[in-house]
Amino acid sequence: MAESAERQAVAGPAESADGRTAAGPAAAGAPPRGAGWRHIGPGIVVAATGVGAGDLVATLIAGSRFGYTLLWAAVIGCLVKISLAEAAGRWHLATGRTLFDGWRSLGPWTSVYFIGYVAIWGFVYGAAAMSSSALPLGALFPDVMDLRWWGVLCGLVGLVFVWFNRYAVFEKVMTVLVGVMFVVTVYLAVRVAPHLGPALAGLVPVLPDGSLVYTLGLIGGVGGTITLAAYGYWVNAKGWTDAGWMRVMRLDNRVAYVTTGVFVVAMLFVGAELLHSSGVALAKGDRGLLSLSDILAERYGTATAKLFLVGFFATSFTSLIGVWQGVSLMFADFVANFRARAAAGTPDLDLDLAPATAPVAGDPRSATAPAVEGPVAGDPGRPDPVMAGAAGPAADHPGSGPGPDGGVAVASGARERSLPFRAYLLWLTFPPISLLFLDEPFGLVIVYGVIGAFFMPFLALTLVWLLNSSRTPREWRNGWLSNGMLVLAGVLFVVLCVQQVRELPW
Repeated sequence: MAESAERQAVAGPAESADGRTAAGPAAAGAPPRGAGWRHIGPGIVVAATGVGAGDLVATLIAGSRFGYTLLWAAVIGCLVKISLAEAAGRWHLATGRTLFDGWRSLGPWTSVYFIGYVAIWGFVYGAAAMSSSALPLGALFPDVMDLRWWGVLCGLVGLVFVWFNRYAVFEKVMTVLVGVMFVVTVYLAVRVAPHLGPALAGLVPVLPDGSLVYTLGLIGGVGGTITLAAYGYWVNAKGWTDAGWMRVMRLDNRVAYVTTGVFVVAMLFVGAELLHSSGVALAKGDRGLLSLSDILAERYGTATAKLFLVGFFATSFTSLIGVWQGVSLMFADFVANFRARAAAGTPDLDLDLAPATAPVAGDPRSATAPAVEGPVAGDPGRPDPVMAGAAGPAADHPGSGPGPDGGVAVASGARERSLPFRAYLLWLTFPPISLLFLDEPFGLVIVYGVIGAFFMPFLALTLVWLLNSSRTPREWRNGWLSNGMLVLAGVLFVVLCVQQVRELPW
């Protein structure tokens, strides 16, 4: 499929040859008849961004302490993330509205939380991402420059790359870096010669003494970041703007978290075999990966250690450029929504209370018109009893059409070219550079920890709210399985939130 066609703005739905709604007038931009592997893309991006160096360290430490016993928790964690990302992607495609547009319909409190979150979180995370990317470069090229200047270089390279490239190029680079991560982690897992018997036994849920925090961290922590919310934006940026792409999105999402699962399981194997069996303790934080590099060099030679450092850099840098691109896209959408409603003099809730526009047959963005002709059992691209649920007669939600520009503006590339997108890029890069040369202010660390801990419960529970309301077309609302997974995720993240707040250096 031509990249230009995927990025083309969508004027309105068109009927495809098989009765599905097309993403736009160009044939190349129409939803495919089936979910083909060649369409995969946003899932790779979210997998690469969501798994950072800190996640790999947490997994290694869990493996070093408990061996294979917590393997089951890693598997459940992937299933939870699949449900969350699928819900975010389903909202974007079923309604034609962005996730932030949905949040604003819940009330002004969501905007207050979001802007506070991205301002403080972005400031601290920017420094952490640059520092994490600098560590492997400093180890690969010792005595070239100070570690802090490696961090500055990584931040500036990320800024320039995202500033001058659109989503299509960004996705290709992320795919290459994910390939590097995949090869390195799988190679290491094979190199340490895992014992498959104990590994299979680890699929049986067991909680050893003192393992609760590590178990919750494996289930909720790895890949569980704001990038889950950015997934729907990357789906739109790919050119997928209506429910005709639902089947492709679901395949893409499963690929994302199967990939994440491979990373997690591979590093758990390394922790269990290389560290647990020999009783080696690993330092917490990103520097723990440098300790692992030293252990690999001693056990398997310098070449293996350097290959690992290359994978370490790919893991850290994909998180950096993924956040630079994805969260900037979300911020640009926040500003666009705010400006549009301010210009119209429309308070946050008024969009959903205004009279509905006339439904358009076949337009999934219209609450009164079905996105597809009807449910097909076993077809993940169409509603089924599990995902669509046994809801009663559709209660059309007034004004539930797309917000200002919505996913179409994201697909056109307008958000990526906007001033707010670039302003947030600058915010992620230059103010955090100061933290590389200073100790992190105590008060800022506390606020960052508290506001960040609340984001995943916020995401899970607002998705439950949005996808069970009449803001979502009836056939794409949550069913019992999706509700169960999202509620489970919400409860899990609330527990993790409390734990994280308790562990802050008060």
